[in-house]
Amino acid sequence: MAIALDHVVINVRFAMDEAVALFEALGFTVTPRGFHTLGSINHLIVFGEAYLELLGLPQDGERVRQELLDSPAGLDGLVFASADAAATHAGLIQSGLSVQPVQQFSRPVDLEDGQRAVAHFEAVRLVTGQFAAGRVYFCRHLTPELVWRTPWQQHANGTAGIAGLTVASADPERTRHDYARLGQIDARWGLDVADEAGVARQVGALSGIGADRAERFAVLALQGVDLADITRRAAALDLPHHASAGRVCVGLPLFGVVLECRA
Repeated sequence: MAIALDHVVINVRFAMDEAVALFEALGFTVTPRGFHTLGSINHLIVFGEAYLELLGLPQDGERVRQELLDSPAGLDGLVFASADAAATHAGLIQSGLSVQPVQQFSRPVDLEDGQRAVAHFEAVRLVTGQFAAGRVYFCRHLTPELVWRTPWQQHANGTAGIAGLTVASADPERTRHDYARLGQIDARWGLDVADEAGVARQVGALSGIGADRAERFAVLALQGVDLADITRRAAALDLPHHASAGRVCVGLPLFGVVLECRA
């Protein structure tokens, strides 16, 4: 059975307010702030089948989530869906991967009608260091109805979903082999691996954004985007961007992120 994408994480550390303002100005609907029992804060940008998570730390938090400080800012989390955390954990161990114990956590959710509920999750996190580009883990949603809510899935720039993620690697063949150990990846989106020349062919001069790390999650591809709208917004924000047939690439230098927006 193919493993499906659940979400992709941008680690914004202590710059959450700036991240929210930027993504809202780009035409994304951003959910209200969540406060994890782990000590982190987040906002989601929810699509039909997956979402983008802005993950960071509160300025005055009593509890510091050390893994976010130890991880690079920018695209730093590739998260697959799990229907059974215990089974996922066992399967990864069987594949020879080092896995942390199943982690349970929650966060309050402010709903659009003013009510508050609590979202619950189980995470199966791989021991860091096995994937040099960033953190890889699996998430089981015990309350998916508190994430995939229709008002949050409507975006002014038209974005319908995540089309793919490009991993930059000095040794693409080895890196592809590493990710293949996770299982067969759902064909509804693409996990691509490219060397620096390949990333440059994909996004041009924007490939230099975040390139201080040789192996990294380099480009997040989005689909269903209103290209005229995202171009206007990127220009208004003075963000580096360029257009080609059927797509617009936008750089977010503050967070070391490159978006490839596809029609």
